[in-house]
Amino acid sequence: MKFSGTITVQVPRAQVFKALRDARLFASCIDGVRDLAETGPDAYTATFETKVAYMKFAFKVTVQVVRADEPREIEAKLEGTPLGIVGRLTAASLTRLTEMGGATRIDYDVEAALTGKLGSLGQPVLRAKAKEMERQFAARLGAAFAAPSPDASPGPSSGAP
Repeated sequence: MKFSGTITVQVPRAQVFKALRDARLFASCIDGVRDLAETGPDAYTATFETKVAYMKFAFKVTVQVVRADEPREIEAKLEGTPLGIVGRLTAASLTRLTEMGGATRIDYDVEAALTGKLGSLGQPVLRAKAKEMERQFAARLGAAFAAPSPDASPGPSSGAP
């Protein structure tokens, strides 16, 4: 399954790039992420919990940033194993940042594959869940940039969970 979209934030590109490279801030924008830990340079583990249709799933995930071309692009890979059932989640993402005056356009493409019980739900259900997660992520990311920081400059607050 392929997902793509665009988010525009009223923040300069360099600031957006820095925020997206902050794993804690990025994870705080995704509902259901917990126990984030850095395991090496640009490598992380976390637990991701979500509900799809009438079923709840928890995944143990690893994320590797495979390329970061400051301040233009970030490429990452994710692999996850659902806890308690057989299956696998894999995803590759490419995020491109374009300066638009004082604002930044964030274009993203995600290629995801699910196997096992979750994969058997079918594309319409999974696409609906992905769209819901995308809306939540965009709202949280926008709120992170709108929150006042301690020095009163626009940008993500340093106290992001």
